Amino acid sequence: MLQSMIFSFSAVLALAVPALYFFKEPKEQGKTFWSLLAVALAGSLSWTLVQLSGEWRTSLSLAIWVTISASAVCFALTCALTRLAWRLSPLLMPYLAAMGLWALLWSAFPGQTIESEGAISNWIIFHIAISVFTYAMATIAAVAALSAFLVERALKTKRPTKLSRILPSVVDSESLLVRLLIACEIVLALGLLSGMGVSMMETGTLLTADHKSLFSIAAFIAIAALLWAHHHSGMRGRKAARLVLVAYLLLSLGFLGVKFVTDIMMA
Repeated sequence: MLQSMIFSFSAVLALAVPALYFFKEPKEQGKTFWSLLAVALAGSLSWTLVQLSGEWRTSLSLAIWVTISASAVCFALTCALTRLAWRLSPLLMPYLAAMGLWALLWSAFPGQTIESEGAISNWIIFHIAISVFTYAMATIAAVAALSAFLVERALKTKRPTKLSRILPSVVDSESLLVRLLIACEIVLALGLLSGMGVSMMETGTLLTADHKSLFSIAAFIAIAALLWAHHHSGMRGRKAARLVLVAYLLLSLGFLGVKFVTDIMMA
């Protein structure tokens, strides 16, 4: 138990490490940043794989660590593909570390092993993977929205902070946000379709009217509404950021919130 606590806490510290790169307000993405991000990836991925140990459990702590690892992987890919995404690290990496601490609090609830065979098992694995990476992309999108909000507020109040100077500009944050939301909407649609497939094979109904499905559909509608408003009316700034954060809240309630109720409160 003590060894697991040490391993878990080390993974949390590894996630916070990339934020150290920004103490001196760096102007470019260098080898040091990638080295620190590699440490964060190695820490979160290794601890997640240790917990999986060849099986999937209905554990809130494990679900959080899986989403942390997926978010870190998605962020590394985003940084490699997008010029200024790395500047979101001062917001994203401490948030992922805080999620790791939250997972540590619920590690005493191991959950139950999921056992299924054949085609249903493959569908479940596919659905879980889609759901996890949807939430991971939504996490980065929510951080980009928060970044745009903070920088815009600093500009309007004419009180720039060290953090606002490090973060991407409002235009860059919103450009990244829109691209992430489009990708998130596509993957979320695949998640809803795969969830229908699982529901058909397990219960014979196309859609199960549970909390997770309802929150996911609500998030899909919220993201679609934001993309439509951005395209037709150019909605941006604080209004856009608030809508993105609402969509992220809905996904959090659907993915982690429902698991908290079923695996912790009703255990």
